[in-house]
Amino acid sequence: MAMTTTETTLQTPLSPTKQTHHHQSHSISLRLPLRETSAFDLEKTVCSHGLFMMAPNRWDPVSRTFYRPLRLSSSPSTSLPVSISQSPSSQVLEICVSGTDCLSSQDQEAILGQVRRMLRISEGDDRVVCEFHKIHDMAKKKGFGRIFRSPSLFEDMVKCMLLCNCRFSRTLAMAEALCALQLELKAGNFSEDFTPKTPQTKELKRKRAKQKRQSKVVSKLETKFEKSIEEPTDDLREVTNDCNDHVDEVEIGDFPTADELAALDAEYLGARCKLGYRAQRIITLAQSVVRGDVQVKKMEELCNDGNMLPFYDTLYSQLLAIPGFGPFTCANVLMCLGYFHKIPADSETIRHLKSVHKIKCTITTIEKDIIALYGQYAPFQFLAYWFELWEYYEETFGKTSDMAPSDYMRITATNMKTKKNNRRK
Repeated sequence: MAMTTTETTLQTPLSPTKQTHHHQSHSISLRLPLRETSAFDLEKTVCSHGLFMMAPNRWDPVSRTFYRPLRLSSSPSTSLPVSISQSPSSQVLEICVSGTDCLSSQDQEAILGQVRRMLRISEGDDRVVCEFHKIHDMAKKKGFGRIFRSPSLFEDMVKCMLLCNCRFSRTLAMAEALCALQLELKAGNFSEDFTPKTPQTKELKRKRAKQKRQSKVVSKLETKFEKSIEEPTDDLREVTNDCNDHVDEVEIGDFPTADELAALDAEYLGARCKLGYRAQRIITLAQSVVRGDVQVKKMEELCNDGNMLPFYDTLYSQLLAIPGFGPFTCANVLMCLGYFHKIPADSETIRHLKSVHKIKCTITTIEKDIIALYGQYAPFQFLAYWFELWEYYEETFGKTSDMAPSDYMRITATNMKTKKNNRRK
């Protein structure tokens, strides 16, 4: 297990944790030593999945620093701005917690625990990377093996729902809107009398008309890049991240917790955050978590076991029983929990196999094609697949760690086709 330094002292040359000032406000600095054998790279770990692009996450391409709010253990409704950085070749993460000059050991450990989860820092995670690198030379050469995730399972679950049936720009907009709402809830200045620019009734009619035009085959796929069931409107684009790229200067809410969402009205949430049909499903999930019907803590505990594979079918069944959780969403959530032997397959998977592997992949052949291509990497088939896919994205759009947040919306299937056609000319 990676050792942590959580001692709080006044600033001295040798203090591992010290009081500092950041933008004329108080802050606490924590240091998280990494295992010498872990070969950990902050930039490659953060910029490894579209989840890092979703609010409240912010990667600064200039300073190579990651920002987001994190929750306190002593007061779960309280979030503090946190930055995470790593000096070149350093085996220590520098973590700055702003907005306070005092953190209890309990709160320090809560912050560090969330950092470890996001960045998959544990003996088990180190073991996965090591074993995967033994069978995938190119991934080892490029330092790929840790997939970024959220600081909590509930946030992962909601964000996996946001990835379904819409363009990635819409996904980003919905996550941004949820964080903006959380800031309003925290400040106590929100109103459920909010009236959306696009009335909910019209949105529902548009969705139903769209659904009728969809083919039965396409409707079976949950996809994050193809045309959505609900087309994005100009209103949705207004919600997307258009902030200053100096992300540490931007005030943003945290991702709402189950407790914060459970008491909201579904119609209000859908209108306020442009969630459409997802609003009721998100609130139902939040209420199930609050009641204890969905035990996220127990799910996490099962996956912290060294021999977690036997629990996959049980967890899959539990997730599949949640309204709005289809096979694609379930597989994505289980990937976030550390299961890499299953590949969440959607139309983007079919597109990738056709484009990169030049095979005639269809919805009926995709499972067989996945086994043929990635079976040799068991039990890390997803890591092998995602390494290929992420490399393809970066070849097409540029290195994601160099992108300004305002450029994330460009990552769409349409833009991918345009760039591919331009290269052929």
